[in-house]
Amino acid sequence: MSSSAQGIPGLPDLTHPIELVQFGTQALKASLLLVFLVVALGIAIALISFSLRRSQPEQVIFIAEWAVGYSQLLRGLQHLTLVLVLLVPGFFLCSTLSNRYHYWEQARVAQVAESVAGEKLEQFAPQVRYSIREPYSYNTQVNGKIVKVNETREINRFLTLAGSQIQVKLDQSVDVPGRSSIYRANYTADYKVVNQLKDINNFFFEAPPPNGSILLKSYKIERDGTRLQQTNPGDYGFPFRLQPGEETTFRVAYEARGGPRWVYSAGGQLLSNFRLTAIANFAPANFASGIEPDDIKSDGRSTQFTWEFADNVSVKNPFGVFTNTEPIRNTGVIPRLLLLAPAIFVWWILLLYLSLPMSFKNIAIAASIFFACLLMLTYLSRVINAQLAWTLISIILLILTWGLGASRSASLAAIICTIAGAVLPIFGLLIPFSGLTLSLAGLLCAVWLAVRHWYGWYSLHPEDERL
Repeated sequence: MSSSAQGIPGLPDLTHPIELVQFGTQALKASLLLVFLVVALGIAIALISFSLRRSQPEQVIFIAEWAVGYSQLLRGLQHLTLVLVLLVPGFFLCSTLSNRYHYWEQARVAQVAESVAGEKLEQFAPQVRYSIREPYSYNTQVNGKIVKVNETREINRFLTLAGSQIQVKLDQSVDVPGRSSIYRANYTADYKVVNQLKDINNFFFEAPPPNGSILLKSYKIERDGTRLQQTNPGDYGFPFRLQPGEETTFRVAYEARGGPRWVYSAGGQLLSNFRLTAIANFAPANFASGIEPDDIKSDGRSTQFTWEFADNVSVKNPFGVFTNTEPIRNTGVIPRLLLLAPAIFVWWILLLYLSLPMSFKNIAIAASIFFACLLMLTYLSRVINAQLAWTLISIILLILTWGLGASRSASLAAIICTIAGAVLPIFGLLIPFSGLTLSLAGLLCAVWLAVRHWYGWYSLHPEDERL
């Protein structure tokens, strides 16, 4: 796993001890502040009630109403405190899972990239070079006068190849330390050269070895079946004589190892009677440039790519073959879902409060089930498709949610709230049509609440609460 893979910057991660200690400290301070405010408000009401105990009955009634309101506030505050107690750890759980999942996705992308990393094997088309002397003139100053000087200089020109018949066989192995792919290229090419010049018969056949090779062996160049000997190390230019109108054939062959991509570059030359056959003895393989092969044959174990041009053609991009890795799709979907999950949880709990009589125990169990389902989704989506995983988890969630109601009508109301407030929103964040799905979920919630409270089509009774 690549060490460069990182989590989401700035996102809380409770697997880090420092962040865990900071979270505990801040939670303790917030809890103490909340307790102080509640106690201070209760003391204030008690002092006011004590100071006005001998006052008029109207004032006593006023204080009694304050006390009743305060008791109702405390009961509501208990529910709010419970939701906050469940929401805050749930948020940090989701942020931690989001960070871990992002780290896993980034590491997986880095691993795939590392498997095909490395410098490519690039073979350049050979060149047939010759020299001519060309007159030129320049001005200079002699004894204070401008003098024009006429001289000749030697310049290099290149002869177009009359034909190219190339075949390369590629085998793939794995570099165990780096877990990256390595190509073994067996290259054979026949080049036809025709001297179309009238007064030139001295040429150089320049055929450099491929760039990016980590091993090159059996490199040889033959002319009409006779091997040409290299005179200077590193010099791959071979002199030969060819009379006007005559033709000759050169063969270039080698075995090389290099990075997981092999390309053939024409170097801006015009290609005539050109045929390149690249046989990749591994799968999957694909052509490496925007120039589509004229023929592709595959038998499951190897793929043969053929480029063929009968007439002159200028090719800018190189031809080539590379290892086609499987694309990593839908990255970032689960981390985004986990970051928005606390908001979905609040909406679902609010929908339950507006639809059912809820107790402390029911809220705690429902929250535990919700975040447990998210935890299951996080790790199950690494094995199977996330949409399929959530479909299976939703069935479990709905079965468990049925127990929120003591009667069938209350259980059906809990199911409707769960579908509209939890199942559909999370499913909407997993598919491309998120906006449409979330809109349908919101509309379903609004219709349900209107039917439940305004029109009375679906009424519940206090005995429907499961204590």
